[in-house]
Amino acid sequence: MRIVLARHGETDWNLQGRVQGRTDIELNETGRKQAEAMARALRNVPVKAVYASPLKRARDTASAISRFHRVDVATLDGLREIDAGEVDGLTYEEMSSQYGDFFEKWISDCTSVRPPGGCTLSEVQDQAWGAIQEILTRHGTTAGSSDGEEDTVIAVAHFFPILSIICRALGLELSECRRLKLDLASISVLDFSTSTTVLSSFNDTCHWREDTR
Repeated sequence: MRIVLARHGETDWNLQGRVQGRTDIELNETGRKQAEAMARALRNVPVKAVYASPLKRARDTASAISRFHRVDVATLDGLREIDAGEVDGLTYEEMSSQYGDFFEKWISDCTSVRPPGGCTLSEVQDQAWGAIQEILTRHGTTAGSSDGEEDTVIAVAHFFPILSIICRALGLELSECRRLKLDLASISVLDFSTSTTVLSSFNDTCHWREDTR
């Protein structure tokens, strides 16, 4: 089974360099163009279902994709972005100034610290991997129990959930997510089979880089 992991398009907070957790920010004009470009890139893929985080930036990206496939977007709470607590909406400069101790620990090892009033990256990984297991179960399989790529499902989510899913799928330590670059409106693909899980593509942005110049 194939799961396409799509990151939502750009918002104004992305543009301003603000921490963007669970505050429900909409796509901006560039983000809507990116979503459309992603939708066109995936329009010929035989998609069985489209899932999304309940946050608007992910839902709207998923809606752009789903219209080519005659399926409704189903939301899964497990695909939501990290709860950034009190630092949600702050720039890195503001976070460094107002929450200096936390900021230093976060930069050093983002897996070992909890944002004030928020959740840990390990908790994000558990919720996100739970969502993947739910998707696999809904479509008649669990990770590692079905050969082939006959079923394709799209899951539209956010930076930390997608990276944490990929780390879990590949057996990487969660701290390795710091070594992975994941752009807005990017497409990554995981293929699940009886023998292994393969990352078939990662951080593909060719569709919107060409369309939004």
